[in-house]
This record gives sequence, C-alpha cells and structure tokens, in this order.
Amino acid sequence: MIKYVFFDFNGTILNDLDLCINLLNEILRKQHKKEVTKEEYKRIFGFPISSYYERAGVDFNLNSFEELSSWFIKEYQPKSYSCKLYPNLIQTIKLLKEKGITIVVLSASEINNLKDQLNKLNIIDYFDYVLGLDNIYAKSKIMVGKNFLLEHNISPSEVLFVGDTDHDGKLALELNAKGLLFSGGHQAREVLEPLGLPIIDDLKEIINYL
Repeated sequence: MIKYVFFDFNGTILNDLDLCINLLNEILRKQHKKEVTKEEYKRIFGFPISSYYERAGVDFNLNSFEELSSWFIKEYQPKSYSCKLYPNLIQTIKLLKEKGITIVVLSASEINNLKDQLNKLNIIDYFDYVLGLDNIYAKSKIMVGKNFLLEHNISPSEVLFVGDTDHDGKLALELNAKGLLFSGGHQAREVLEPLGLPIIDDLKEIINYL
C-alpha cells in the first residue's frame, strides 16, 4: 500500500521547460554554438547536468561548469517564479492527502533555492517534507532519497516516485519502489520508455497507480 508519494520539482511540479531551454540557448549563443530546439533538448537533457551540457555542445574550456552553474541559477531563480504549475497538480495532491498519503518534494535543486521557489509559488504548505541538495550542481538526488527512507524507516513498497526524467525512474528502480514517469517535462518519451516504468501524460493519472 502506498503511503508516500515523492514528487520531482522541475518538470513535474513546475513547468520550467521553456525557461531552461531559453537559458541553455543563451549559453550556446554566447559561446557561438548552435542552439537546440525543444525536441533536441528533451532528447539530450539528463543528469548529471554537466554531461547534458556537453551533449548540448557547451564548451567548458570557454566557461567552466561552476561558472555556468552560478550564472544559470542567478538568471533562473527569479524568472522561475513566473512559471506555471502543471495542470491538475494541486487537485491531485489534495486527493492524495485525503487518502492519508504523505507528500514529499525530492529535487536535485539546492535546498534553499527550492524552498524559496515553493514559498514564492505559495505551494510549500502542500508538502510534508522538502528534500534537495546542499549545492547548485544538480548531480544526483538518489542518495538524498535513499537516506530519507532509511532515516524514517520507510519500506520502498510504501513509496511511489513521480518524475519526468530517467533519473527519477532509476531512483525508483534502485530502491525497488513504484515509479511513474511524466511525459510533459524535460525528457522525451523515447528517453523514458527503456526504463519500463508506466508513463503518464497528466498528473491526475497518479491516482490510478496507488
């Protein structure tokens, strides 16, 4: 029985897809590289972010990954407040809470930036726990998820992970938990399909997998 639903943030709760593509293309323009289309972006995006940047054509000899990460966050954070939540998110969370399910945000974002976004979007109170990283480099959130389950003595059989990337899917598979992948985020369906997990097109479908 599912007692915990873990939501990814970027591309699952917050529709920041266009913003992230625009910022990537700004980096590429500054480096005189070819820009990417939305379709190309959704095929190459992934974790760690440094590897995805390389696939996009970013040259770290021109700008270090650390430099670009700092620039990205400075540009991204205030602009993200204007991004929209995905349709049916709040309605779905309310239904989950009515069933007594604990709602968790698990993100590869730096924890203070994540909490700031949730506060600015007026949705932080919907979540029982907010989990993020202690840095801005978005390498992996798998250990954060693992440690949370261990610290709270949670059985993976009680957990459903919902996210928009193969990183979310790998987390679910590694922990032997349930996983749902959302097609409306940062990765293309063709990237998600090889994991063999169910793929949803609307967040309201989460209720069907409890």
